[in-house]
Amino acid sequence: METTRTFDILTRIQIQFPDKTDVLAGKEEGKWRRYSVQEYVDYCDWVSYALLSTGIKKGDKIAIISNNRPEWNFTDFGISQIGAISVPIYPTISSEEYAYILGHVEPKLVFISDKNLYEKIKPIADQNPGISDIYTFDKISKAKQFTELIKLGKEMASGLKEELVRAKAAVKPSDLVTIIYTSGTTGFPKGVMLMHSNLVSNFIEQSFIHPLGSEAVVLSFLPLSHIYERSLTYHFQYKGVSIYYAESVGTIMDNLKEIKPDVIAVVPRLLERIFDRIMSKGKELRGLKKIIFFWAVNLGLHYELNRENGWFFEMKLRLANRLIFKKWREALGGKLKIISSAGAPLQPRLIRIFWAARIQILEGYGLTETSPVVTINNLISKEVMFGTVGPVLKDVQVKIAEDGEILTKGPNLMIGYYKEPKLTEEVIDSDGWFHTGDIGTFINDKYLKITDRKKEIFKISSGKYIAPQVIENKLKESTFIDQVMVIGENQKFASALITPDFQFLHKWASDENISFRDDVELISNPLVFARYQKEVSEMNLSLSDHEKIKRFRLIPDEWTSQSGELSPTLKLKRKVLYIKYSAVISEIFSVDKNS
Repeated sequence: METTRTFDILTRIQIQFPDKTDVLAGKEEGKWRRYSVQEYVDYCDWVSYALLSTGIKKGDKIAIISNNRPEWNFTDFGISQIGAISVPIYPTISSEEYAYILGHVEPKLVFISDKNLYEKIKPIADQNPGISDIYTFDKISKAKQFTELIKLGKEMASGLKEELVRAKAAVKPSDLVTIIYTSGTTGFPKGVMLMHSNLVSNFIEQSFIHPLGSEAVVLSFLPLSHIYERSLTYHFQYKGVSIYYAESVGTIMDNLKEIKPDVIAVVPRLLERIFDRIMSKGKELRGLKKIIFFWAVNLGLHYELNRENGWFFEMKLRLANRLIFKKWREALGGKLKIISSAGAPLQPRLIRIFWAARIQILEGYGLTETSPVVTINNLISKEVMFGTVGPVLKDVQVKIAEDGEILTKGPNLMIGYYKEPKLTEEVIDSDGWFHTGDIGTFINDKYLKITDRKKEIFKISSGKYIAPQVIENKLKESTFIDQVMVIGENQKFASALITPDFQFLHKWASDENISFRDDVELISNPLVFARYQKEVSEMNLSLSDHEKIKRFRLIPDEWTSQSGELSPTLKLKRKVLYIKYSAVISEIFSVDKNS
């Protein structure tokens, strides 16, 4: 049977992988609960039967606010099979954003994962008369349980089988299947409307970028409410790859060792943190072990594809893998072969060193509006170039506008923004090209390279342009730095706000016999500031004069999605940061230039 709608995946896995016992798995009370193909199909059908019995019909909207877990998938397909529209929402956004989205999309039902979210959402839902019920995946006192819905579905199954068959048949590939609200790095989020055909065309083409099949295992931890992880989930199911959901971001390293996955998906910041943790371990070594560790790291930083460095380099690399990189792979489960990365530019040094360690990083590019993949490096066709996001996906078109903006169109392009026709017209022109807001160029007429966000590039008072992401990525290569925001629009020079990696900084301060009461006192220490000045000065050597960071300030806060400085996909919310640190920014640029 041809896959033309998202839920057709269920029929496909029944035919292609009928005996698979762990198509999905999640932790329940400390133990892995694995679901067979038939169990998966049954749970999705029970959700559909229950929804039909409560009067949900084609076109109704249903919100899902949850961490990653099998129930998310049951609900997703249970909704789409009857032609209803899922609205996945991040479980980490503010009450104001929840109020906006729920009021804007007007769902009939809401599915929620846990008690904290229930207590946050319930008062908001009560203000929306269109929401008839809230169901919770966890058992919560006085709340309707997901298990109650499943029980209802089982009871109604025999009487509604024919109705479900008719409902499925009525769903067309061109029907709206989901509304995904963007993470909102600026202002309130927009609701991206995607059809079945958008998602299906994209995840099928993704399946041709790597050789992994039904023997493989993936550990999933990026939010399913984001189109990147959701699309990957469809594509892994399409290929029969087993999906295990990590308990939380904090348990990833433990879950990697338990599950021993073949593949994971990351956003760059997560990979940077994994690498920083590995490097911190290396810096704690002594004597010959430390020398060998950093010899291997330096070797990996010079890795080139297709054995271009010659036989002697490859011989040294084999030794480095036996002595050092083998331990890296063991720390990541021992079987990890592929890391998929998207969401923001990845530091090329990380790509090289992980490839050297026999873990292939595939960097891609896309947006929620494009379902999401536009380009990706491809292992099967051997079209891989470090520092780029790969060739354009089949059936997708890309061109570069005169100002450098990336334009794209294809079967993956959204219908538009929900209830926002004017905003849709602003980004999709009369010829059907979607204006991504990203700046890029083609290398060798094939590989797309992203250079920055169009809206984030700014001019200093001399008229020279600054691309902040490039500089920020260079600075984040330092183990002393966790996050950084480059600033200086309409000013005489570029500056930066820097949040230290306090775990590493505390260790360094201890080694340097620097005492401090708290982080505020620590970053005020002249020795600490001098150490960061050294990091900035070294980075400046690789920049043009107008790009150099002339001043910076250390910030004592950690920037997180929970505290509001980062989006759920760990991108900087620049407007939020500008407001929060307006006094610091004003001070930076008001200081006399000779001081």
